[in-house]
Amino acid sequence: MTLQLVDRAKAYADRTAIIAEEGVFTYSDLLRVSGIVATRLLSGRNDLEATRICILVPPGWNYVATQWGIWRAGGVAVPMAISHPPAELAYVIDDAEPEAIVAHPSLLDRINDLADERGLPVLTSSVLIQEGPLSEIPLVHEEGPSMILYTSGTTGRPKGVVLTHKNIHAQVESLSSAWGWDGDDHILLHLPLHHVHGIVNVLSSALWNGGKCEILPRFNAVDVWERLSRGDITLYMAVPTIYRRLIGAWQSANSNTRTAWTSGAEACRLTVSGSAALPVSTLELWETMTGQRLLERYGMTEIGMALSNPLEGERRAGYVGNPLPGVEVRLVDEANYPVAEGYPGLIQVRGATVFKEYWHQPEETEAAFTNDGWFRTGDQAVVETGAYRILGRSSVDILKTGGEKISALEIEEVMLTYPGVRECAVVGVPDVDWGDRICAAIVPEGSDALLAHELRAFAKERLATYKVPKEIIIVAELPRNAMGKVTKPAVLKFFNPDKA
Repeated sequence: MTLQLVDRAKAYADRTAIIAEEGVFTYSDLLRVSGIVATRLLSGRNDLEATRICILVPPGWNYVATQWGIWRAGGVAVPMAISHPPAELAYVIDDAEPEAIVAHPSLLDRINDLADERGLPVLTSSVLIQEGPLSEIPLVHEEGPSMILYTSGTTGRPKGVVLTHKNIHAQVESLSSAWGWDGDDHILLHLPLHHVHGIVNVLSSALWNGGKCEILPRFNAVDVWERLSRGDITLYMAVPTIYRRLIGAWQSANSNTRTAWTSGAEACRLTVSGSAALPVSTLELWETMTGQRLLERYGMTEIGMALSNPLEGERRAGYVGNPLPGVEVRLVDEANYPVAEGYPGLIQVRGATVFKEYWHQPEETEAAFTNDGWFRTGDQAVVETGAYRILGRSSVDILKTGGEKISALEIEEVMLTYPGVRECAVVGVPDVDWGDRICAAIVPEGSDALLAHELRAFAKERLATYKVPKEIIIVAELPRNAMGKVTKPAVLKFFNPDKA
């Protein structure tokens, strides 16, 4: 079987595929230019035979044409984060062992020295996509590898997650069915393109269905609102932090601007949140402002998307719905036995969407799967009234304090309901008496300082049902400037809870 993503593009030839800073491009343009890229990468060879090619290119036309060119030549794309420092880029290069690196002209100075040290050629993306001859493109099978995406999880160095073309095929088919994608969809993309969220949920899903993907080179809240205000975007996907930034920009705008922005967002048929837990307060504010009830889903690099609230029907705040089409999900205890509804358990996933292996880590790969093929996500959840609720990462978000297991995500959700709390992160600090001493780091809303004793009193009252004693609540304020940047990231003022 050949690459269906490419085969389907032929049926959409005259339709617009990509809108970006570089221009407007049809599916015919994408097929032609990616064929040119593939020809140049092949350099007379018949097939790259799963050779890795690293990509250091910002979101845009150059990126898409390069990614498709690597795939069509039989190579494996290894997208790198354009925000990463040299040490992180070096790690990916050394681990992936690529044949070459494709870099955008604006990022050559970030990669040239690293490439020279390793004797690797650097191909400039703008040159790679220039018009040129086309050679015969190899027949690429879907069972072969397509990408290596690096994910650090919660412990150890980043692992290379190997996704096959078949994995991507299964993921986009599942999302297309669940979220009603079709050729009339027009999605706005500003997410980074080294994660599954941007690559699969947005870009590949749009191209699979013959839709338009409009790419902004970077996120700016006002730019996003202004683009949405035109009323022709049908789908929008982002992470909770971005929705908070959009909410903040809307709240700071004048009445006329708010009206225009709201009208544009109301025209979307679907807005989706993922990659982190969505605070109920964010969901409610977004719905009040735009009339859009965010669809929250759950997934990870290794599995794509696994759980989703419904396109039609109730989207319960704090829940991530049910398994997507073609995906099996179960909850088990620490002995790997299934747990009943209402009891917390570890999430395991099975299906065609699940990755092939961790690159060059056979022991890690074997440990990640059960004998009968279920992938151990490392996350905990509970099914309540027929829907999944994520409790957090078992190694980080599930805290053990005073003999109790507590979800950090649940505490964060409660703290975010306190007036004046913009963001909250809860972690466990080692403690001889308690095991984990709970620390809540708070970002205030606006310039008004939060009163620590009032916040602790609120926490004591609201968190009583979570069996969290007041003595283990610590509050830290992270000051931020008007641009939302933490002004003193290395300085946290911890209040003494015993003197509250």
